[in-house]
Amino acid sequence: MELTWHGHSTWHVVVEDTELLIDPFFDNPKTDVDPEELDPDYLLLTHGHTDHIADADRFEGATVVATPELTSYVQENFGHEHTLPAGGMNIGGTVEVGDAWVTMVRADHSNGIDTGYGTSGGMPTGFVIGDKKPTQESDADCTTFYHAGDTGLMSEMVDVIAPYLEPDAAALPAGDHFTMGPAGAGIAADWVGADVVFPMHYDSFGPIEIETREFVNEVKAAGAAAEPVVLDGDETYTLE
Repeated sequence: MELTWHGHSTWHVVVEDTELLIDPFFDNPKTDVDPEELDPDYLLLTHGHTDHIADADRFEGATVVATPELTSYVQENFGHEHTLPAGGMNIGGTVEVGDAWVTMVRADHSNGIDTGYGTSGGMPTGFVIGDKKPTQESDADCTTFYHAGDTGLMSEMVDVIAPYLEPDAAALPAGDHFTMGPAGAGIAADWVGADVVFPMHYDSFGPIEIETREFVNEVKAAGAAAEPVVLDGDETYTLE
């Protein structure tokens, strides 16, 4: 599984021959990528704030993976024709998308569409992406990536995501102000039980600027077994 961080919460994930793009927002200081260079099979949207769907309209050919509310919004406003059966999925569900399996999980956040709050986007979410379908039976051969979305600390990380979905790697918001900050992300790193954790959703604009060494220090202070890895924008990490 190849994980490429394009700044903010935008991740390009490759599972065998399937490409997934999460929360496309390329107007951030960490990326130099032209969105036109990417051709994902699936477009995963955690929620409807502008800094997570701003460039969704550039990927009309991708199949949308999102809640029914958000799926309907991008269909009507951005012209997407390809969606999951039944017009979307919801929290707790798992769908097969090409060579990957995607499970939608909770995120504690708000969700007005486009940050205007005139339209509800349903519940904000996160995603757990694996190369095998999750079951109650632990599978050491399964490779799994948890994208936490915009969230604060929540007990579901330790009660559901860690024991049931067993992420090998996790991308955790660390910019504070609108999500958890480095301290909360450090605790989350311990709770989710991943082998490696990445900070995201930071430095894109003033209120969420941080020193990334704080994230590294907080992961260690929490006693997490995870290795904290701070990626450069557009850098790829290969998850074995």
